[in-house]
Amino acid sequence: MASVKLLWTTDPHFDHATASAWQTWIDQIATAEVDGLIVTGDVTEADDLVARLRQIADRTGRQVYVVLGNHDFYGGSIAHTRRMMVNLAREDDRITYLTDCDPIPIDPDVFLVGEDGWGDATIGDFDASPIRLHDFSRITDFADMPAIHWRKQLTQLGRESADRLSVKLDGLPRTCRAVLVATHVPPFREACWYEGQTTNDDWAPFFVCGQVGDALQRFANQRPAVQVTVICGHTHHGGLAKMSDNLVVRTGSSVYGSPGVEAQIQFDGSAAIPDRIRLQPE
Repeated sequence: MASVKLLWTTDPHFDHATASAWQTWIDQIATAEVDGLIVTGDVTEADDLVARLRQIADRTGRQVYVVLGNHDFYGGSIAHTRRMMVNLAREDDRITYLTDCDPIPIDPDVFLVGEDGWGDATIGDFDASPIRLHDFSRITDFADMPAIHWRKQLTQLGRESADRLSVKLDGLPRTCRAVLVATHVPPFREACWYEGQTTNDDWAPFFVCGQVGDALQRFANQRPAVQVTVICGHTHHGGLAKMSDNLVVRTGSSVYGSPGVEAQIQFDGSAAIPDRIRLQPE
């Protein structure tokens, strides 16, 4: 059986990219011999999101699989931005919003699953942290509420992400042998990288989605025969975390103003587990 190949990019932040940087990136995708593209969030800001994704589909001719990052909601609300994405994906079958769809079969026993995720304040020390992201002023859900409620809102967003992901994972058929999970926020402290080190208690509340991590760990424990490969971004620094024999998290890197390609992902129908999903750095 022929392999399926996808490119993976994360945190391209096209709102920060020059026209030249955008052209270089889009040409790289368009000329690659692949079947599609996965984007793990922070594409742009809310008012540019739909147009930008249509441009990517138009100019590359590739299927685009996407989850959203926190920056994608800047200038809007979470519900409205997600509703725009749901409508876009239903109107344009070249664009798949993974958060709003069932597991996608790549092969009879290999699936693609996605969920936005959120830094959910369950890891680290939110109350003692001096960190406050621009999210709290640029996303209306937070800007319109008293700061005392921010922690509760973050935890609720993480819980909703974990619940949606759990439903998808639990619905995978018993024949499933490998699943690729695309998300924006690292689901474990061990996968939250910065300059070669993992995060501390100040940054972890905003850069780890602990409840999604719990959902992934539970599934991996219950289904030890399934290879679980997670790809994420958010930190702009790359790294690999092996959480168990069948659960690995690859965090992608990025540079503001210089969008790139993190890896080529190959779903190999002829390979034995645990090599059905292979990531090759670009």
